[in-house]
Amino acid sequence: MSDGPSTPPAAATASSHDTADWFEQTGFRFRFGWGPNGLRRLAPRSAVVVIVDVLSFSTAVDIVVGRGAVVLPYRWHDGGEDEYAKAKGAIVAAKRPGPDLLSLRPSSLVGIAPGLRLVLPSPNGSALTFAAEEAGARSVLVGSLRNATAVGRAAAAAGGVVSVIAAGERWRGTTGPLRPAIEDLLGAGAILRAGLAAGHLQPDGGADGDRAPGGGRSDPASPEARVAVAAFAEAQESLAARLADCGSGRELVDRGFEADVDLAAKLDAGAIVPTLRGDEVVDGGS
Repeated sequence: MSDGPSTPPAAATASSHDTADWFEQTGFRFRFGWGPNGLRRLAPRSAVVVIVDVLSFSTAVDIVVGRGAVVLPYRWHDGGEDEYAKAKGAIVAAKRPGPDLLSLRPSSLVGIAPGLRLVLPSPNGSALTFAAEEAGARSVLVGSLRNATAVGRAAAAAGGVVSVIAAGERWRGTTGPLRPAIEDLLGAGAILRAGLAAGHLQPDGGADGDRAPGGGRSDPASPEARVAVAAFAEAQESLAARLADCGSGRELVDRGFEADVDLAAKLDAGAIVPTLRGDEVVDGGS
């Protein structure tokens, strides 16, 4: 047996996962994916990408934009956020919640001044929104339970493929592996249901250039999207309890942030359609 270095695996050879279209849900108009990899695979062939991070970026965005203020997404608190905010004429949300501080906590934002420009870093929803156009997205919306129907209808009305991306959370900080988070699955399901309910719109018919085996799909939603819709339908009558009892909700409640969970669980609290315009998220539904 040799004591020398072992031969490394052939890592340079591309996996079929990287080259095949199995995970792009081709032939379906409404699609669903998770996190950065889902965004990278689905965005290039989508007319609209919806980012969902219910606890708490998407909920915070709904509140800020609903008050007439502006959100500037940013990756996370990586040391460059202050310079970025200065260049954009904005202020940075506090890294840690505190009295009278604007932060990622939705409850800290309910009194935000109209017109204020807020850089809102987070490693999940904000980072995905920040990266969406680079990933190939043509139109980017930020969806939550609070605006699910408005966002779903707006996405469907745009025509073409709609991909809803659940942000999930991270194990071990900002760059750890993805932890699928059921609150984002439920938010995505609510948005997809609303999009599908706009049934008078024509299916994409392969308008995104996708191969549609069998000459097309009778169902406009991929199996992945249908599972998200089914999850929401099962939880709809007890959304507040589901959010409070899931892992992310328990974390916030244990830290004294129950008010943020309550705000996030208010289904269709308004009709805001948070839309990325350049570097800013504004209400695209007005």
